[in-house]
Amino acid sequence: MSGMFRLDGKTALITGAAQGIGRGIAEVFCDAGAHVFICDINREKGEHCAAEISKAGGKITFAQADVTQKSEMEDFAKIALDATRRIDVVVHNASFTTGAQNEAIKATEDEWNRNFQIGLMGMQHLSAAALPAMIEQKDGAMVIISSIQALVGCASSAAYTSIKAAQIGFMKSAACDYGKYNIRVNAICPGPITVWYSPPPGSDLYNWQVNNTMLKRVAKPREIGNAALFLASEEGSFVTGAVLPVDGGWTAMG
Repeated sequence: MSGMFRLDGKTALITGAAQGIGRGIAEVFCDAGAHVFICDINREKGEHCAAEISKAGGKITFAQADVTQKSEMEDFAKIALDATRRIDVVVHNASFTTGAQNEAIKATEDEWNRNFQIGLMGMQHLSAAALPAMIEQKDGAMVIISSIQALVGCASSAAYTSIKAAQIGFMKSAACDYGKYNIRVNAICPGPITVWYSPPPGSDLYNWQVNNTMLKRVAKPREIGNAALFLASEEGSFVTGAVLPVDGGWTAMG
């Protein structure tokens, strides 16, 4: 159970959810009563994630899909619509997190393109596929998982940081466009978190992350899920166009 924040009877779509933050959000949403549809390009990890959440009592469906392909995002939305006849929540979580990120002078065209296609166009593809159902319902919530790198400086990540900032611009524009349909659009900016690409505990980078938070620790994926649940639930019904740092105080210290 997830306390007062509930998504009973709601249909939620989450991209890039086979592991990490996406999986944490899926777990929290399932605990809150939603029928969760997750997609990821990694079939093995996606199926494993869905099986474990289902075994724990969650209602979850996995679809292998690539957010950079418009047709695959249309198919992903259709799977949810065919199954439940509605789309209530969309969480744009997929980002380019594999491989080195570089400063501008070293960033390759491929690095820029992968960040752009996954982090920005992937979000556009699923938004365009899911919004018509929300508009017809006159109800819905979209949550964009951006980053504190959209809010504060970070070295050696020109492309990634640029796209994370662009996601916030997309969010504000979409909040303006679709508020009249009672569709809320918000962004979460996670700080350091324990995921597969995080620096190992005890390393210099890990210690630097810990020391840059007021709480002197890194987050767990479910802590991002809890924030997403608030924004997706009725308790967040008057919140739109907002940026919520979930960063242990990192940006407040900046």
